[in-house]
Amino acid sequence: MTAVSTGAVAEQSGRPAASEEPIRIRTITAEDVFTLLGAAVGSLGLTWLVYERVMPWSGAFGFWLCWYLVFGLFYFVAAAMQWGGLVVRDKTLAVLVSSGGIFATAVVVDQLGYSLVKGLAAITHVNFWTQTMVATGPLEPLSSGGILHAIVGSLEQISLATLFSVPLGIASAVFLAEVGGPLATPVRTLVNAMTALPSIIAGLMIYALVVLSLGLRQCGFAAALAVAIVMLPTVTRASEVVLRIVPGTLREASFALGASHWRTVRKVILPTARSSLSTAVVLAMARGIGETAPVLLVAGTSNVMNANPFHGWQATLPTFIFNNIYTYGDYKSFVERAFGAGFALMLVVVVLFAIARLLGGARPGELSKRQRRQLARQAARS
Repeated sequence: MTAVSTGAVAEQSGRPAASEEPIRIRTITAEDVFTLLGAAVGSLGLTWLVYERVMPWSGAFGFWLCWYLVFGLFYFVAAAMQWGGLVVRDKTLAVLVSSGGIFATAVVVDQLGYSLVKGLAAITHVNFWTQTMVATGPLEPLSSGGILHAIVGSLEQISLATLFSVPLGIASAVFLAEVGGPLATPVRTLVNAMTALPSIIAGLMIYALVVLSLGLRQCGFAAALAVAIVMLPTVTRASEVVLRIVPGTLREASFALGASHWRTVRKVILPTARSSLSTAVVLAMARGIGETAPVLLVAGTSNVMNANPFHGWQATLPTFIFNNIYTYGDYKSFVERAFGAGFALMLVVVVLFAIARLLGGARPGELSKRQRRQLARQAARS
């Protein structure tokens, strides 16, 4: 919160000091609320009139897109009639950015709610979480079968993929951010290209290199390798950004004390960016746990419990959803199980993103509440 002392300004200018009242920068006034509501209601009415009555248009997406564009224009005009140019731009951009965040949140909530409603009949059964589909046929009720084997497969594959991708990704980020040299540009170009690489290409590469050439049978381990390729650029790019925003004064202080470059990276830079690096890892896990095409290509799917990722086909939540819809889509019970598995998968991703937000809430080098409490206890003992 920023405050400006009017008395200090008056004293410097030679005028008598007025009453000191802090100026609050981020406050919402009645004018802001009425301007926002007026622009929203007015744009909604105009859009409905033109879209539904004047022009031969149809479709909900087009309607709401036109409303949003008209709303932005209406709000800008209404704000320009009340405030100056700088305030108008600030408020307009704040409204547009806030509405974008609200829209993204609404999409996530809508997807979670839709999957929950469609799969509620399956989710409410305890067996859905504790059984497999090995003894469940197309005509079996929802009281039979579940997603336990898919949950186990997803956890094992994402754990192995994280074990493979995180060390390589962080090592690549350290090379790009701290070492550099003539090889930095080709490595960064390759990482950026891998970011846009379709995940099915990773599955094809593992299938050709590991399954066909090396003779490894289709299994969860091969799927973990494919998912690791998908996760690797996410870990690398996010970690590089985190390492670059570590204050340079920490590096200079370490060098001034006689530490080598490697010791500075190991003892200063990486511990300083630990929380943000954890965020990068969690984001990559959220990216990899929902992969379907590469996993289906190199690990297949199965209705039985397979806790050995090095032998036999292994199901995951995405492949379970695909199999239920593609193979048994004509049966209502299988569709409901698929939506239930989709809700479980999205719930896991939301939890991972929440963990990433908690881990990455502090800036590099900033102490967490737990660390501050530990320091306070140590100071009290000493």
